[in-house]
Amino acid sequence: MNWLLWSLLSALFAGATAILAKIGVKGVDSNLATAVRTAVVLVFAWGVVFATGHAGSVSGFSRRTWLFLVLSGIATGLSWLCYFRALQLGEASRVAPIDKLSVVFVLVFAALFLGEALTWKTGLGGALIVAGAVVLTLK
Repeated sequence: MNWLLWSLLSALFAGATAILAKIGVKGVDSNLATAVRTAVVLVFAWGVVFATGHAGSVSGFSRRTWLFLVLSGIATGLSWLCYFRALQLGEASRVAPIDKLSVVFVLVFAALFLGEALTWKTGLGGALIVAGAVVLTLK
């Protein structure tokens, strides 16, 4: 499978996540709900690592790899905590489009930190994503 199929599957599961999480956070502390979700992801991810025989590879990680994976994990945790709280307070159909503004941040961060091109196409695409998020969040 190529990157596009994996990306579409990611979008499909992320869409399902929003609905399942919205139902799951009803009447419970959003931070506790995030912790439960995170525990499930932890067990699932390590299960996949062990099932595919890659657990031993972790010993070969460089300090730089560890640093950026830890920072990524912290960013993910903060994102999930904010997302679950937003789902608890708002409608999933309005929260999810705002959450997807992360794509615009990725475009900017990729240009600033990874040297990826910020072209008229990425600018237009980003602007359309922003416009779509605004339209979808209007009452």
